[in-house]
Amino acid sequence: MTPKDPNTLSLDEIEDIEKLTLRWIFQAVYDFGIEAYKIFLESPDKVKDIAEDIMRELLDRLSGFNVQERVYGTVDYKKARYVILPDQTVRQALFIDSKAEKENRSATIQMSQTSMYVRQNRSGVDVDEKGFLPEISEYGGEGYLTTTCLIHFMYHDNDGIHHLSEVTIAAIPNGKLQTTYNPTVDDGFWLAGRNAPQRGEDFRVRVSFKKLKDKASWRVQKLIYNQQKKERIGSWQS
Repeated sequence: MTPKDPNTLSLDEIEDIEKLTLRWIFQAVYDFGIEAYKIFLESPDKVKDIAEDIMRELLDRLSGFNVQERVYGTVDYKKARYVILPDQTVRQALFIDSKAEKENRSATIQMSQTSMYVRQNRSGVDVDEKGFLPEISEYGGEGYLTTTCLIHFMYHDNDGIHHLSEVTIAAIPNGKLQTTYNPTVDDGFWLAGRNAPQRGEDFRVRVSFKKLKDKASWRVQKLIYNQQKKERIGSWQS
């Protein structure tokens, strides 16, 4: 069966593929269980490195339909894969980045980690910056639907020991869904990034988990870790 050309996908089909992908990632995090908490607790590494190691391990444990094609990008996890739908197969370039912070209101991303335009008002100035990822990636002469997701680890420190509190999993919309999720500077889910233009720093932006969830509740999922009961709490929210 020849995979469907991702350029011909409808907006609803792209939405369905992104939802299916986030379910897959959520299940991987859920199945990893309390082990993520233990790794944060016992690892001597920096929290960013811990988050990246956990993400790679939990995703590698969950099987998928991978394509033997190298994908390039500035994220922690990159994979060319097939998305198997009831009536068709679609090639996907999956980009997943890990974050580790002491708050879970938002997550900073680089423009090389999204295919959307960032439309927002920043300090009274309208911004309309295009993400560097293409909406449809091309590898080996074939088109792949670009899909970007985040796995955000929130932790707190106690006597120098890292305690994992929550994991937030989010799906950033493909640029083809621009008019649905960020049509204007006054209608979107972005927050100002932590970059200083006066110092020549690259433009960055933050994803507001609340604003993204208000747009589509399924796009932001959360798991809470309870060390006393040695369990992670959470279920898929549609």
